[in-house]
Amino acid sequence: MSKVKYEEKNRIGIITIDSPPVNSLDREVFDQLESVVTQIGANVNVIIIEGAGTKAFVAGADIKEFPGLAPEAGEALCTRGQSIFNLLAELKQPVIAAIDGFTLGGGLELALACDIRIATARSQFGLPEVKLGIIPGYGGTQRLPRLIGIGKAMQLIFTGDFISAEKAYQIGLVEEVTETDALSKALEIANSISSRGPIAVKAAKEAVMKGMQVSLKEGLSLEAKLFGDLCTTEDKEEGVAAFFEKREPVFTGN
Repeated sequence: MSKVKYEEKNRIGIITIDSPPVNSLDREVFDQLESVVTQIGANVNVIIIEGAGTKAFVAGADIKEFPGLAPEAGEALCTRGQSIFNLLAELKQPVIAAIDGFTLGGGLELALACDIRIATARSQFGLPEVKLGIIPGYGGTQRLPRLIGIGKAMQLIFTGDFISAEKAYQIGLVEEVTETDALSKALEIANSISSRGPIAVKAAKEAVMKGMQVSLKEGLSLEAKLFGDLCTTEDKEEGVAAFFEKREPVFTGN
């Protein structure tokens, strides 16, 4: 049985990690996740990733793979995980993590590779690798400080402590805490995004993600170029016409 399931509903792709009991990231999960991500088509507007069940979103790497791990194998393990999370982060479509339950170690690193994180109130977060005598290896030391700031990230990484969903919201680790189930809220957001101009949304993601890696001057130049590129699209003409005609636009992705 597949440990990573994928389905599409109304141009929204849903990836489900189903690796009982806590959806750990073993080699099989990584292989299947890579296969799913690389096959997502341009017709999909938004991606949601969730963990099966209510115990954990993803509770980390498969620690059974760690005993006796040689330096070369340890480095290869990390670069493998990083490369797959990079594939997810570099998708043109927005990616939403629908989080319910424990989100620890590699699970938090997976969530960090997403663009938006929605969590249930009972969810818990942490990077506990130092308790095992190692460090986060799937991007946690790099993505977390970029998201919440260096000081808060260092506190979480150095202590390995868990934090609540409310605390995660307060420090900017998650965008919203929901009292309903995370998937329903994620679908609500995904449907809203999907109703917008799909080319424009992808361009907006490119502007933000690439702009964060360059100077402000270079980022502004990229923003202007992407805006100019959108001026040639049918969606731009439809969006402007719909505004003046006081109706909902019908975007075609062209």
